[in-house]
Amino acid sequence: MKLLDIYTRWNVEPVKALGCKIYDKDGVEYLDFYGGHGVISIGHSHPEYVKRFKQQIDKIGFYSNSVFISLQDVYAKKLGDISGYPDYSLFMVNSGAEANENALKLAAFHNKRKKVVAFRKSFHGRTAAAIKITDNSHYWSSINESPEVIFLSLKNSVDIKKVLEKKDVSSVIVEGIQGIGGVIVPNSNFFKNLRTVCDQTDTILILDEIQSGFGRSGRFFAHQYSGIRPDLITIAKGMGNGFPVSGVLISPKFTVSSGQLGTTFGGNYLACVASITVLDIIEKENLIKNACNVGNYLINELKKMPKVKEVRGIGLMIGVELKELIKPLREKLLFEQKVFTGFTGKYVFRFLPPLCLDKQIADDFLNRFHEILIH
Repeated sequence: MKLLDIYTRWNVEPVKALGCKIYDKDGVEYLDFYGGHGVISIGHSHPEYVKRFKQQIDKIGFYSNSVFISLQDVYAKKLGDISGYPDYSLFMVNSGAEANENALKLAAFHNKRKKVVAFRKSFHGRTAAAIKITDNSHYWSSINESPEVIFLSLKNSVDIKKVLEKKDVSSVIVEGIQGIGGVIVPNSNFFKNLRTVCDQTDTILILDEIQSGFGRSGRFFAHQYSGIRPDLITIAKGMGNGFPVSGVLISPKFTVSSGQLGTTFGGNYLACVASITVLDIIEKENLIKNACNVGNYLINELKKMPKVKEVRGIGLMIGVELKELIKPLREKLLFEQKVFTGFTGKYVFRFLPPLCLDKQIADDFLNRFHEILIH
């Protein structure tokens, strides 16, 4: 047997990491400005995270949800308090796609409708329903015929209102900040208008904060800049700092009966310890404020760079659109300047560094990025 050859991969093998830096098998040091798709929130191998993980696995690593796991309640309480949603319930699962699948299911249980509204350039996962609400038909197969999805523009509130007024849409799902779509930030009026029309039509509003949550935007959730409260919020990535864990925050308006949702691995001991530790470190080290401050600094400095067409984003979720193709520049940045970055499309760099990024490393990155732009 051999591994399925499905990924396009760089010829680099990281074997060690600490904070915002990665080291390959030859001992070469890299700056990590991508965090493995924005997963690394508190920094690689944070000593407190490592210590607590080891302590837990020495006791018990797994049992299913057929027993009482008090760490789940500890986490739910802490997450509610820190995120500003103490009155919501938490359902823990394993991946962002799974969180979105369960959110769509909860919405349909609630209002008995089938249609979903999603948005152009969206990305919500690669499982059956999550892939159908992702605006890329290349990912779909014949099994992805349900649900019926209407893709609309983030810039056209009139069309959204017309579609929802038919009262046959179960839910609207939108990212707090579009990641794969080019780091597109919906404005506050868009979110406020969307919340209003969802209320008027008994449509469930789902906020996908899988990439933009856990302080990355400079608020706990990106949608909090607009002051709205969604019905369901999906979370993952930075939630576990690399441990596979995700969840759905569920408004008190929902009534869920036994058997409607379920999971084998969701909310296991290790997932809970990883997630609790992430919140403790975010709070103790003031990482949300740091993401805001260092992110604003980066955004302002990146706008001064040559060849830059536009800089988008908030906090440490940043997209830099260039006037030329980025592929050769991204290769130079990795192999010559030793910086991991992401991308979206042919012209946009995507930067998602750990939230512990300090100004000194930010300046180091800016110098390396500038170097590849001028040569």
